[in-house]
Amino acid sequence: MSNKENDGPKRILTGDRPTGKLHLGHYVGSLKNRVKLQNKYETFLIIADVQALTTNFESPDKISQDVRQVAMDYLAVGIDPEKTTILIQSMIPEIAELTVYYSMIVTVNQLKRNPTIKSESEQYGYDDMSYGFLGYPVSQAADITFCKADLVPVGEDQLPHIEQTRHIVRKFNNLYGEVFPEPEALVGDFPRLSGLDGKNKMSKSLNNAIFLSDSAETVKEKINKAVTDPARIKIDDPGHPEVCTVFEYHQAFNEENADEIEKKCRAGEIGCVACKNRLTNTINELLEPMRERRVKYEKNPELVDEILYTGTKRARKIAKETMKETKEVMNLDYFSNKN
Repeated sequence: MSNKENDGPKRILTGDRPTGKLHLGHYVGSLKNRVKLQNKYETFLIIADVQALTTNFESPDKISQDVRQVAMDYLAVGIDPEKTTILIQSMIPEIAELTVYYSMIVTVNQLKRNPTIKSESEQYGYDDMSYGFLGYPVSQAADITFCKADLVPVGEDQLPHIEQTRHIVRKFNNLYGEVFPEPEALVGDFPRLSGLDGKNKMSKSLNNAIFLSDSAETVKEKINKAVTDPARIKIDDPGHPEVCTVFEYHQAFNEENADEIEKKCRAGEIGCVACKNRLTNTINELLEPMRERRVKYEKNPELVDEILYTGTKRARKIAKETMKETKEVMNLDYFSNKN
C-alpha cells in the first residue's frame, strides 16, 4: 500500500512530552536540528500529552498549560507551521487505537528489557511501574506510524525505541498485511548539555536550566552562578576548561571562539567573570530573536490555539486514512459498506 498521499519528500515524526518550558538543552539536543529538517522533509511534530501522564498523571491541568508553553517555544525557535504539522497527541484517537492493537503483539518481557524504560523507572523510583509507563514505547510506535513516518530523528540513547517500533511494524505487516513502512532512525550528533550545576544534564526538575524564554537579566544571573573550575582561585591561575560548565557552553554556542577561550583559560589570561560575561552575551544574542517571536504568541494565545487546531486537524485526517487501512487488513472493518 502507498506510504503517503503523494510521492513527495519523506516524512519524519518527532516531538516532546509537555513537562514545562523548553531550555537550551532541548535546543542543542533537538530543536535546532528540527528547524533545519523542516526544509527538507515533510515534518510532523507531536506534543505527546498522553505520554506526559506517565509521570504527571496527578496533574493533567498542568499538562494542558504546558502544551501551549511547548508550542510557543517551538514557534519561537523557528518551527514554521506552514512547513511543520504541529499536533496534540490526545486529540488523535487513532493513535490510542493503534496503541491497543500493537499492545496485543508486544510482550511484557520485551518492554521490561527496553533500556530506556529501565533507566527512567530507576530515575523516578518506580518499583512497580504503571501499565502506561511500561507500555509507552508501544504508544510511541503508534505516534510514529499513524502518519507512516519514514524517519525519526533521535540520539543514540533513543535507538531502542525505534528498534521496538520496527519490530512492531514487521510483526504487524507479517501477520495482517503490508500497511506500515519500517521507520528508520535519523541519528544525529545531539549533544547532552550539562546543567548549570555541572553535575547533571540540563533539566527543569533539577533547577539547573536556562530556558529559551528567560529574560536577558535572568540569563546573566544564571550564568554568573554556573559552576566553573574549582581549582582556580586567582584570576591568573591556569584553568582546566575540560571540567568547566561555562566552557562547555562556549563549545556549544560560541564554537568559533572556543579555541581562543580555551588557550587563554589554560594560560590564566582570562578570568571566570570575563569568560561568563562573554558567554552571557553569546547566549542572549541567540535567545533575543526567540524572545521577540515568543512575545508575539504570548500576546495572541488564540493564534497558538489556531496553529495547534489546524495541525491536529490535518494529522487527524491522515490518521483516519491509516486506521481505515489497518482495520481492513485486520478484518475489523465491520459494516464498512454502510459508511
